[in-house]
Formats: sequence, structure tokens, C-alpha cells
Amino acid sequence: MEYRADGAAQAAAALHFLCTELPTRTLGTEGNRRATQFVEAHLAASGWRTERQVFDCLEWLYAGANLSAGEAEWPVLPGPWSLPCNVEAALFACATVEEIEAAPDLSGRILLLHGPITAEQLMPKRFPFYNPDEHQRIYTAVESKRPAAVVAATARNPSLAGGIYPFPLFEDGDFDIPSAYMTDVEGVRLLAAAPALVRLEVCSQRRPTTGWNVVARKGSSFASPIVLCAHIDAKKGTPGALDNAAGVVTLLLAAELLSAYEGEQGVEVVIFNGEDNYAAAGEIEYLRRLGPAVRNVRFAINVDGAGNRDNAIAWSLYGCPPMIEERVRANLIERPNFVEGEVWYQSDHAMFVQAGVPALAFTTDNFAQVWAQIAHTAADTPELVDCGALVGLAHTIHHIVHVIVAG
Repeated sequence: MEYRADGAAQAAAALHFLCTELPTRTLGTEGNRRATQFVEAHLAASGWRTERQVFDCLEWLYAGANLSAGEAEWPVLPGPWSLPCNVEAALFACATVEEIEAAPDLSGRILLLHGPITAEQLMPKRFPFYNPDEHQRIYTAVESKRPAAVVAATARNPSLAGGIYPFPLFEDGDFDIPSAYMTDVEGVRLLAAAPALVRLEVCSQRRPTTGWNVVARKGSSFASPIVLCAHIDAKKGTPGALDNAAGVVTLLLAAELLSAYEGEQGVEVVIFNGEDNYAAAGEIEYLRRLGPAVRNVRFAINVDGAGNRDNAIAWSLYGCPPMIEERVRANLIERPNFVEGEVWYQSDHAMFVQAGVPALAFTTDNFAQVWAQIAHTAADTPELVDCGALVGLAHTIHHIVHVIVAG
């Protein structure tokens, strides 16, 4: 497929491949590997020097979950990355971390979590960028009681879990107690039944494999590069069009526009792999290789969730020197369909901001509402994306790169 940066049709074709032709882009899967090969080939065809940053990860295979007591059944889903189990045991219910801590040893029992303790999804145990003490306290309490399995009854929490209902309380390949989750409504029904014994079966498997970031470079000096980034992976069960195939396609378009660039200033296109993964494996590998030199990155531009048909493109600036901020802001304010949005840190620009790197992030205006409705769900399809807007965003990024290069 010829890839032209001035064509919304080419953007649509790339979106179709990433979101429709591939069965999934979840890290560790064959679909994810085909997606990264796809973008690698297009970057190389645009004259960029490409490199793979390969890292170990897990593939998670699952075939469902069942919860029953005699003839009664309750619909449950396997916790992402859960180990398998097939156990019949008594339930022990807890609504707070204090109740878990006060519980007896739960070996041979199934722990049902409901109410306040399930209000928000827990950050993975070893997630490096954000890890609240309260979440770690819950992990410690649950693991210390050694239940045979955990079932979590969760409500809606669009600000943290997107449009998923119910959402998995645990999404962590480092958590080795089998887990499942159900709606809060089913949790109430289960508690009301109070069966003496329940059987929980989780059919799943963890399998070691590899994934990789794609890093493409132009220029001759990389002591202080300009970094353009987007993540290519997606949650299981979602086509991931806005989150974040649209961002990847935007960078392919921008890379084509920059194909003739031959300046001294190094420019990197980084296709991160793992932003939606419990271990953030791709981001960790990138930072491991870069080491303290991450602080030398001159400017970072991240695209995540941009291009929704019904909303403008929102931009936000982070820690920019006054002259650069003035020039970038002046360029963005003049552009139709672009608005200044609120600052947000739930994507890859955050790791640059934490290192003191000036950054610019693009997403969709009113993204909180869009996120609440479609993020991480089967509804995140290419039909939601305005490919013309992606072309406009690519031209904007191309121009801003030259603004930064000019100093």
C-alpha cells in the first residue's frame, strides 16, 4: 500500500488494517507483532532509520470463567492476566481493606470483594509511574490471607476504567491469586444467596513471549532529540481506533511529511508498545535503554486519543521554556479544529514530563466524556475517527518540529 501523507484515504486504510484486519493489538499477541511490523515498514519506506527495542512480556490466553452453586449461576469474567483455577470453596466477603486485614486465614476459601474496596481499579503491583499506597495496602492484605481465588463485584468508574462495565479490579500479571469479576448488581445477588459453597472456574493461561517498540530516527545528532510518540497496543476486546491507532497513523503521516528532513537535530518517532499493559513493558524498556539521558530530550510530542469525529483536537503544554511555549502556542491557536485542553497525565508524555522534559500532548476535546463512553470497549471503532483531522494534525506536528528545530 502506497502511503501518502496528504491522503485521508491512506489514513483510513491504515486504520482499517490496525483495527479491523488484525484480531487484536494487545501486547504479546500475534496481532500486536503484525501491527508493529506494519508501522516499522512504513517508517522505513519514508526514509527513517528504524530500530526494534525488543523486550520480554506475557501473552494471556483465556476461554472464560464460571461461577456457580448447585443449579444457580452468576455471570463472571476472568480477571485479565489471571492464573487458571477450578475450585469449590466457601465465600468470605469483604467491603473494605480493614475487613480483609481483620479476616482469618482464607486458605481454601474464595474471597468476594464488594462495596467501597472495589470503587476503582487497582494499579498493578509494580506499575512504575503511579502506584497509590492504598492500592498496595489492598494487595498486601489480600495476599497475606492466601485465598484460593478472588471475585470482585465492580460498578461503573468511567474516569479510571473508561467505558468498561464491570471493570476488572485486578489487571496484573504479577498478581498470582486467580481472579474474576462481575457487576455490582450480580455481587448483591450473590451475597443475598449466601451459598455454603461456590465453584469458580477460570480458564486461562500465561505464556512468555516478546514484543518491541519501534524507534525511527532522522538527523545526525541525538544528544538532545525531539521525540514524537504514540502507543500502538490496545486492551483486549477493543479495536482501539481512538486509543490509539489514530495516534499511530498520525505519526506515520507526520513521518512521511518529514521524509526529506536532513538536519543535524535528531528527531525520533517512537511507537511505544505497552501503554495499556499492566507492566508498561515498552515504556520501561525505552527508559532503561535511554537511562539518565531521558532528561536531555529536547521536546516530546505525544498523540493519544486524537481525531474523534465529533470533537476538536485538544492540545496541552507541559514545562516548556517561555520562548518555545510562545511559538508553539501561537501556531496552535491559529489552527481551526484545535483547542487548548486541560492538562492530563494518563499517557506516554507523562514519563517525559516527570523527567523535566518540555512536552506537548494531543488528544480529543471533551476526552473525559469520550473516554467514559468508548475507551477500552468494542465501541472504539474506526468510524469514530475523522481521518481528515489526522492529516491536519500530522501537518501541525510537522510544522511544530521545524519550530523546535529553529529554536
